Amino acid sequence: MPELRLASQADREWIYRLRHEVYAHELGQHLPNDAGRLTDVLDETNVYLVAAHGTQPMGFISVTPPWTGRYAIDKYLRREEHPALDEDGLFEIRVLTVAPHWRGTSTAALLMHAALRWIRAHGGRTVVALGRSEILAMYLAAGMSTTGTSVRSGAVTFEVLTGRVADLAERAVRNYGRLLRRLESRVRWKLDVPFLPDADACEHGGASIGALGRRFRTLGAHSDVVPADVLDAWFSPAPGVVEALNEHQDWITRTSPPAEAEGLIEEIATARNLPVEAIAVGAGSSDLIFRAFRGWLDSSARVLLVEPTYGEYAHVVERLIGCRVDRFPVCREEGWRMDLDRFRDALRERYDLVVVVNPNNPTGVHVDAGELRQVLADAPAQTRFWIDEAYVGYAGPGQSLEPYAVAASNAVVCKSLSKMYALSGLRVAYLAGQSEIAAELRRWTPPWGVSLPAQIAAVHALRDPGYYDERWAQTRILRAALARALAAINEDLHVQESVANSVLLTLPKHGPGAASLVRACRQQGVFLRDLSPMSPAFEGRTVRIAVREAVANARIAATVGAALHDLQTAT
Repeated sequence: MPELRLASQADREWIYRLRHEVYAHELGQHLPNDAGRLTDVLDETNVYLVAAHGTQPMGFISVTPPWTGRYAIDKYLRREEHPALDEDGLFEIRVLTVAPHWRGTSTAALLMHAALRWIRAHGGRTVVALGRSEILAMYLAAGMSTTGTSVRSGAVTFEVLTGRVADLAERAVRNYGRLLRRLESRVRWKLDVPFLPDADACEHGGASIGALGRRFRTLGAHSDVVPADVLDAWFSPAPGVVEALNEHQDWITRTSPPAEAEGLIEEIATARNLPVEAIAVGAGSSDLIFRAFRGWLDSSARVLLVEPTYGEYAHVVERLIGCRVDRFPVCREEGWRMDLDRFRDALRERYDLVVVVNPNNPTGVHVDAGELRQVLADAPAQTRFWIDEAYVGYAGPGQSLEPYAVAASNAVVCKSLSKMYALSGLRVAYLAGQSEIAAELRRWTPPWGVSLPAQIAAVHALRDPGYYDERWAQTRILRAALARALAAINEDLHVQESVANSVLLTLPKHGPGAASLVRACRQQGVFLRDLSPMSPAFEGRTVRIAVREAVANARIAATVGAALHDLQTAT
């Protein structure tokens, strides 16, 4: 049974020798050398995926991630002259090589599949490949497109090919799903990503809920799991919420809610000092995103996303609606903070919609409301801003842009009550904006869209701001303690507190990656969030850890420390 895995250091020796055999002796791309090994400078930073049958090498493929800063194609052409090759999130696939004995088998297809799965798991959006002309049909069958550019190296001619990762994944499921499912049972898959892609879903945290069984037959086991992979509140809802739900639970579960949630809307308006007509409610922020964006945008719309960001936004605008999407990147070196002057420059492109999550999810970095308000006020008039404030309560009072959104014509604020009010299981959120915008969304809101338990819980939660202020303050204390405990594990770890209820843990470049750490901790019942699929900016080595109660946080730190020790010892 063939095995697909990341190459070890020992694998690299046979990889370099097979490269010499194929590309020097067999194809004549390079001159033979006395060492019988073929390497290049990219080997210092690229990733090799290998196929092996027992101890017998079958083949390999190389992936060059964008964070290396250079690609093999740079030797042959200028990327800035080829727009498809100068995008953020570009990964390069190269030197797909199969040992002579295994040619004519599925080895090449499996290696190509493995490369695309690994790239998607690390936030890749576009791939480029130098495909040998002789095997061009294989690349085209996978869904890649030729750019019309060819390059020559030695005696070998290559075609420059590109493809969008999401499109390639969808094509794989659509055209080769049955074949891939058959191959799955015949392959030992050792990569930290599922063998088969889910082409239709957006990847989220919350895998911890899966530990309780798909049909909820082991709900009592939730106390054995630490769900630090999703930003649900660690605390209980306000006492009034619990009392109302418990006292009337039989009646609540069998009774239809108010069809238009008028009472909930009035309670939100009172609590936030907003006009009733400026509010539309939904079953969580994702409900509002799907309904609003589908009504506002079509495939001709231009959208700007701050990168990295909550994955639902890219999923909806790119994969569901098909908008033209640009990204405004923030980076680790700048503490994931937005450069507002650079952001102003980007807005000159006159986008139809700009999405800003503030505080950002997943980084937890916050932009002061006053500074952001000025950027919005100076932006082109036809650009609409969607401000996601799911975690703004953690940033302190006066940091919501709701008053601006209600008065201005170019912004709406999406406000989840799920995470900050410990109501994630009930799903309730609202949009605040000009009355015309809110009325339009209300027209497309189905009756009974917010359940009766959610409406009752939200109303009682909003009536007890003091309780939540105390819980948010306690969250800051727990967050700082968790950050200290993680930082104490190893001086090579980088720990960054968010403004919200999480910390970011970044692993050193040379050592275990985020996926390995998440998998090892999960085996001990501690669930963390690997941020790699959200953006290549995380370089496959950053995890987000949600703040839990003190005992659970101690367990998180101990588990992370033990897992890193075991992983480092194993390598």
